[in-house]
Amino acid sequence: MDPVAFFIFAFISLFVIVSPIGAVVIFISLTNEMTVSQKNTIAKHAVILAFLIAVFFAISGEAILNLFGISVDSLRVAGGILLFTIAFDMIQAKISRESVTEKEVDVAHSREDIWIFPIAMPMLVGPGTITTVIVLSGNTDIFYRVILIIAIALTFAIALIALLFSRRIHRWIGYTGMAVIIRILGLFLAAIAVDMISRGIWNIYTSL
Repeated sequence: MDPVAFFIFAFISLFVIVSPIGAVVIFISLTNEMTVSQKNTIAKHAVILAFLIAVFFAISGEAILNLFGISVDSLRVAGGILLFTIAFDMIQAKISRESVTEKEVDVAHSREDIWIFPIAMPMLVGPGTITTVIVLSGNTDIFYRVILIIAIALTFAIALIALLFSRRIHRWIGYTGMAVIIRILGLFLAAIAVDMISRGIWNIYTSL
């Protein structure tokens, strides 16, 4: 895959799984009683932490797989199945159980560090995002990992903008508009999941 195609694929994959529009709904619920300044501070801290976590796994993902003796293709299959379950929730316009549960949202209202949990992790960087980053970084050289980090940076830059203007976005698009966008992103995520599963199974088969 050439660098431009890799960047486009990495960015689309990450954008769909992070789902900034879907994050807006939860973010508004968690920061509804806060001032604009407090909300923006939480958004900035959460996105920076999520970005750093994603970059960490982009750099060390292959080493982690080697440590546990797991092949990239095995992770592709497992990750694809995980992403498909998330996509299924998104197609039904549900909050993904992988991202954050309703119980976690309720508990978060009484916490002061919600920018760490549940906003940064697992809302922005959950198992699905981490798996996708590791798969994308697997068996690649430094040049492609730099491209991956740029794709991660662009994804979270958009996520930051979405959270900073979350109340305006919700007012402009409305709940119905957000539900439609989430369903469309879920369809794309399902396609990415199927591609990951099929590619992983094929590579495992050909290596036997």
